[in-house]
Amino acid sequence: MPAIDDLSESAKTAHRAFLDMGQSKTAHFDFLVALETKYKLGGAPGVDENRELARLLSVHDKNVQAFKAALAVVTDSEEKRLLLQLFS
Repeated sequence: MPAIDDLSESAKTAHRAFLDMGQSKTAHFDFLVALETKYKLGGAPGVDENRELARLLSVHDKNVQAFKAALAVVTDSEEKRLLLQLFS
């Protein structure tokens, strides 16, 4: 398994962006699950809950775009291969 310290700065940035994207995905999904559980027997999310859901989705969307941009900067094929190993 490759070590993060062995990567270039651009690859480290892509790795950090990947981790951020995963965290925002988890936060959004966890909130969706919580809402589903809360309203399983009826009712619907309120304005504040919908606003929070939209905020979490927006954060995740930004993190996805940041990851795509960071990964595009990594042009070395060996580094991309190492990143894929780290992502797995």
